[in-house]
Amino acid sequence: MKQSQNFWKLRRSWKKAHDRLVSIEEVDKSLKYLRSFLGTILNIKKEPAMAGKRGLGEKGERIACDALENEGYRIIEKNFRCRQGEIDIVAEERGTVCFVEVKARYTENFGLPEEAVTKWKQKKLLTLAFIYLEKRKITPENMRFDIVSVDLKTKAARIIRNAFEADL
Repeated sequence: MKQSQNFWKLRRSWKKAHDRLVSIEEVDKSLKYLRSFLGTILNIKKEPAMAGKRGLGEKGERIACDALENEGYRIIEKNFRCRQGEIDIVAEERGTVCFVEVKARYTENFGLPEEAVTKWKQKKLLTLAFIYLEKRKITPENMRFDIVSVDLKTKAARIIRNAFEADL
């Protein structure tokens, strides 16, 4: 009985969102409720509690840094931030400056982590890379963009070297 009540409550919430303009916060709240409701029906176990996306990202970045160092990278800087965004890791490997995007997931239900690096994100990383080089007054002979795909359940990291070209 409880599940059917939740279903109708959810349906009313979505109908309200459809019938009038709503704020993103309301839609996000409805989506969270939907995930919770579907998780209950399908008996999906919750992911371990973290301090939100930030905690998840920090854990993924720690695993990524370890993997990069094991592969011979030298970490130059983590979490370079500017007004336009953030570069997760700036590293150096054999004289090449590497701008590393870290993507971490507990499950592959929504695709592989590296699939989340869209063309838009690639363009943004390119812009951020040039801002970084300008601010740090670095003129590298070579630079590239790598992605580290992290599975948080197994703590495994997969490094994808030269994941995309800079000529977007």
